Amino acid sequence: MDSSNIAAAARPRHGVLRALTFAALLATASMAALALPSISGKPVTAMTAAHYFSFQPSASIPGGGAITFAVSNKPSWASFDAGTGRLYGTPLPQTNVGTFSNIVISASAGGQRVNLAPFAITVLPLPNIPPTIGGSPAPSVVTGRTYAFQPKATDPNGLQVGFGIWNKPSWASFNSTTGLLSGTPAALNVGTYSNIVITAYDGYSKAELPAFSVLVQKSGSGTTTATTTTTGSATLSWTPPTQNNNGSPLTDLAGYHIYYGTTADLGQSVTLANAGLTRYVLSGLTQTTWYFAMTAYDTAGRESDRTAVATLVAQ
Repeated sequence: MDSSNIAAAARPRHGVLRALTFAALLATASMAALALPSISGKPVTAMTAAHYFSFQPSASIPGGGAITFAVSNKPSWASFDAGTGRLYGTPLPQTNVGTFSNIVISASAGGQRVNLAPFAITVLPLPNIPPTIGGSPAPSVVTGRTYAFQPKATDPNGLQVGFGIWNKPSWASFNSTTGLLSGTPAALNVGTYSNIVITAYDGYSKAELPAFSVLVQKSGSGTTTATTTTTGSATLSWTPPTQNNNGSPLTDLAGYHIYYGTTADLGQSVTLANAGLTRYVLSGLTQTTWYFAMTAYDTAGRESDRTAVATLVAQ
């Protein structure tokens, strides 16, 4: 066979090989195009206004790869992340109550797209129930000592509560996150600080404590001190109070109650029915640490708040 016949015989076979190779390439490309992403998830379909909503669908593609997301009929109060497919937001009670229907989230990859089943979100009205706030602030403080009042607040709707204050004493600070009122008055702060009001607010409704006053007294006024002796007794001394909680003169002081014990519970007491006393000795005390506090009472039997607790070791 001459050279021309050899070339002629080879050409058909070369053409077949080229055709088979091209067909294989087309088959591979066609198989890749058939790989579809998947998407799944079940969002909450009812919620109360003013509460946070978030739905994150799950999506994947065989073999891995980038997936992008889209949404149709997105609620006006919601935001959407096209990178993750997350739908989120907080509907407002005033404007977003109602049903938001036919929401569709889709996932796309490799030119293919799949949709999550359409769903609806019903936003229910926020109940008109205000938060609650409670607590009993101390009515007085002595200069040089720390005053602290921590109210307790809860919200029936489960919303976060913030705090506000009116007529805050100049010597005190206020934490709007926790509601703590605290401070240490100095001698120049002696006097009565009236009509203090602390409020709890959930963003839509408000509750407030009854107005209260704080009397700042000079150090030593209405306080107790304790000294030890070697005979198992304690000598208590005090300065008689001269004012009522509202700042008016105290004209009907009748006597004192002394509370004491070996724990801060102060389980024992003695009554001194003599307004003129400024000193008293408790005897027969065991050799241990004792705790003391006292109150004053008037002729009607009304009792003041207890003084700060004093301690000593009886010997």
